[in-house]
Amino acid sequence: MAGAQGASLAVAIAGEGALGSVPCAMLTEDGVRAEVETFRAATGAPLNLNFFCHAEPERDPERMRAWLAALAPYSDELGVELAGPTGPGRAAFDSASCELVERLRPEVVSFHFGLPEPALVERVRATGARILSSATTVDEARWLADHGCDAVIAQGAEAGGHRGMFRTDRLETQVGTIALVPQVVDAVPVPVIAAGGIADARGIAAALALGADGVQIGTAFLPGPEAIIGPLHRAALERAEDTPTALTNVFTGRPARGLVNRVMRELGPMSGLAPPFPLPAAVGSPLRAAAERAGSGDFSPLWAGQAAPLARPLPAAELVRTWAAALGWR
Repeated sequence: MAGAQGASLAVAIAGEGALGSVPCAMLTEDGVRAEVETFRAATGAPLNLNFFCHAEPERDPERMRAWLAALAPYSDELGVELAGPTGPGRAAFDSASCELVERLRPEVVSFHFGLPEPALVERVRATGARILSSATTVDEARWLADHGCDAVIAQGAEAGGHRGMFRTDRLETQVGTIALVPQVVDAVPVPVIAAGGIADARGIAAALALGADGVQIGTAFLPGPEAIIGPLHRAALERAEDTPTALTNVFTGRPARGLVNRVMRELGPMSGLAPPFPLPAAVGSPLRAAAERAGSGDFSPLWAGQAAPLARPLPAAELVRTWAAALGWR
């Protein structure tokens, strides 16, 4: 949920007994500290800090030139200049991030795209934090359990945002949540958290029936007041019943699921020209900014999972209470 939520959503669901999370991949160290301070001032509940742990991308000037050429018609149309990647990107977990965790002491630290190097994992463990990461295959789940995860997030293909893939790039073999969760449950000795396509009590009940110990929910909270997405993203979610989602790499260089828009249709959804993650995000940011100023989401990543039509514009706490009541938990 990097760029889509912060401490306010984490506080809201923590007050109802769920685990609140703060996405750190697009925040500076000061930004992370501020979010944690906001959370701690509001509640004594446990907190999860989530980090990306991708490898630094290789810079290929020829590939970048080809990508800029593919974007040139759009830059001409919108009257903006494009150059190589500049500005903020997605920060990978490193020693400085680890020092921040050591100071802030979150109860849970979760990762996307595998795990950081073993020495950093051990430093995180030494803080007393529980360690989670996402798996999109049984092989990835086994690897995570073998390398120190206290629980594995089984991310089905339905999930919105970036795929947590790290031991495969075979997008066509990615497994749906209903098939993935019981296989992961059978394969690993640690708790399993189901993610992908879960947006109401029915989805939660189904995941638990498949053997999951918990669920991770994202898209269902996006229309609510605590999410920090822009008005164009909100408007797109309102039309989700009529707009399919697809996996695309044209925004960031990694497969991620979002509502289909113009640039996804015309350049992808998957493009062999896209530079590696996270370079395309910075390269395309002038297009996104210009289009959004004109009232268009044609060049914006409208991240959402396949259950987006089930999402409702309700406060996060109300959603959690509704789900808990429907499941007979209160």
